[in-house]
Amino acid sequence: MSAAASRITCPVLSTRVTSAADAATHINDGDRVGMSGFTGAGYPKAVPAALAERVKDAHGRGEDFGIDLWTGASTAPELDGVLAEAGAVRTRLPFQSDPTMREAINTGETEYVDTHLSHSAQQAWFGFYGKLDVAVVEVAAILPNGLLVPGSSVGNNKTWLQLADKVILEVNDWHPRAYEGFHDIYYGTKLPPERQPIQLTHPLQRIGDPYLWVDPEKVVAVVKTDAPDRNLAFKPADEHSKAMASHVVDFLRHEISHDRLPTNLLPLQSGIGNVANAVMAELAHSEFEDLLAYTEVIQDGMLDLIDTGKLTAVSATSFSLSAERAELFNARAEEYKGRILLRTQEVSNHPEAIRRLGVISINGMVEADIYGNVNSTHVMGSSIINGIGGSGDFARNAYLNFFVSGSVAKQGAISSIVPFASHIDHTEHDTQILVTEQGLADLRGLSPAARARSIIRSCAHPDYQELLQDYFDRALAANPRGRHTPHLLGEALSWHGNYQRTGSMTP
Repeated sequence: MSAAASRITCPVLSTRVTSAADAATHINDGDRVGMSGFTGAGYPKAVPAALAERVKDAHGRGEDFGIDLWTGASTAPELDGVLAEAGAVRTRLPFQSDPTMREAINTGETEYVDTHLSHSAQQAWFGFYGKLDVAVVEVAAILPNGLLVPGSSVGNNKTWLQLADKVILEVNDWHPRAYEGFHDIYYGTKLPPERQPIQLTHPLQRIGDPYLWVDPEKVVAVVKTDAPDRNLAFKPADEHSKAMASHVVDFLRHEISHDRLPTNLLPLQSGIGNVANAVMAELAHSEFEDLLAYTEVIQDGMLDLIDTGKLTAVSATSFSLSAERAELFNARAEEYKGRILLRTQEVSNHPEAIRRLGVISINGMVEADIYGNVNSTHVMGSSIINGIGGSGDFARNAYLNFFVSGSVAKQGAISSIVPFASHIDHTEHDTQILVTEQGLADLRGLSPAARARSIIRSCAHPDYQELLQDYFDRALAANPRGRHTPHLLGEALSWHGNYQRTGSMTP
């Protein structure tokens, strides 16, 4: 028996092994399709390409063929990319990061529903998106009793498998068979008014089942694959990333010294990107011990912290590793058992759990205005980048939240601190701490005017500090009865207009 064949040991489902092309015939024009995948991990590798070919053939014959595509979060070129290139996606939710898909969204070819990651499964259960026709889910193995061993991400897979009329499974031999036992799938989901509390008090506490369940009668095809996740190398931390990481770690020390944090901190959450990895590296060289993490995604830096013994436990819903780190993890997967738990994203991002555990949240931003409103999704107010993801789930409910960004972009032509954010994902009421390489602004307990002074002084690049201070001073003077949050409405977005006209925000 081959390694791939040994992954499918259910007598019933082993009879449904077929090609990706045959499997894709079960997806039709107008279908709502839920696919696995979260931050480039655990997405189907073969069926999307076969579906894209079906769509191209249909379009070549002058026929309509498009689907609504739901996932856990971002996937990869083998899923989002090929489907977008084929013009196959009419509606996409809840998060994406593929350049081809992004172009389709920004040109209006694809409608995009950018929702909080903790909301997508429950809103599907509520019926807000309509009936789910097909689920395409990647797993590591199918057991003799029909239970599914999840792979490198969980995301919304449990929900898609339960709600879909038809199910297609991809069994990927690239995933280590040792994944069995890494997962905690919560099956206590109920609809209001019958919802129950999420009884989670520690990142490694199990409240569910190690396996995904599926009704064998719904499984119309099983496809064998052996292909890696979208494992992207991280850029080495530059001086700006290291400076921001240092500001964050120094602030955590400050909070401990004022008895607002324990010496081993509180569970950590970090978003995707090089700054988050830099923070993990800074923690690895710090005095902190016995750390915990309750997060969405495990990146290289978190695995490094586990390896050093600094981080004792991590709860997440997915991996997002470099190719080298993924290969090393796959070879050593057994060593991480008992220290890593992968959950459904409706639990990993659940506001109740985040608030109860007292998570320390670190996420990136595109820009922030002088009052602390944060844009984490759009360029110049109109063009989506990726989506809000889980940043809102964590920021609004965290014990502490940090938003981090370089103070300038495009070689200084763009300031990340602006008079008024061109798009707002996180209002000033949800923002506690802003960090750039210039410094850190602690906004807790400050009025809008005090926030503006702190952000301009601590976070703005020197090339823009005087311009921001001038705007704020003139706004104060022009609004004798509007000094709580003073703005010059005719000028508030002028910096963005300047950039669009001249290529620089400076007047």
